[in-house]
Amino acid sequence: MYYNKELINHKLLRWERYLQNYSLPDWKEIPDIGLYMDQVIALLTEYLDFIPSNDPKERPITPTTINNYVRLKVMPPPNRRKYYRIHIAYLVVIFTLKQSVSISAVQQILPNGLPEDEVRGFYHRYVEIVNDVALFFTRQTREAAGDVLTPGGQEDDIAVTHLIIQTILMGGFSGILAEKLLQLHGADPEDVLRREVEKDSREV
Repeated sequence: MYYNKELINHKLLRWERYLQNYSLPDWKEIPDIGLYMDQVIALLTEYLDFIPSNDPKERPITPTTINNYVRLKVMPPPNRRKYYRIHIAYLVVIFTLKQSVSISAVQQILPNGLPEDEVRGFYHRYVEIVNDVALFFTRQTREAAGDVLTPGGQEDDIAVTHLIIQTILMGGFSGILAEKLLQLHGADPEDVLRREVEKDSREV
């Protein structure tokens, strides 16, 4: 497999700069005037422009998807077909988390039936977490990409392949850990610890 070293370096540095400068909108920056679906799609596309699409002709954020989230009660329903700040904040969180875990997992994380003040507090903390993780990820990526970002001659292709494998595995292990932690929601501590002890004893 052949990789153009200059192109790879450009993409890595561009992604790093993007994450260093990227931030989700602050609560007050989200419009609260009541937007129709097409306006919501345009706004979310602007906020979440990093979300990939498998087909360039298809948008990753669609009315059908949003309607499904409302139907599944992952988020509050619109008010007379209009979406306000609280709805858009939910959608920002849903679409960013949905890149890594299932919608049922997202539903466990999101606040349900809370007053707007508490949703605002949740969203504010969420934005801070996203910023922290983006900075952490750029540091991890730069460390993992050390062999790619420095001259390596014939080893360039191998270094890029290794970097791709590392990023896939980091994403995979992170997703697995998230699912395991979510499974502990509402679990009986004694029952969980008993099962873990039994599992450990079988593996010895």
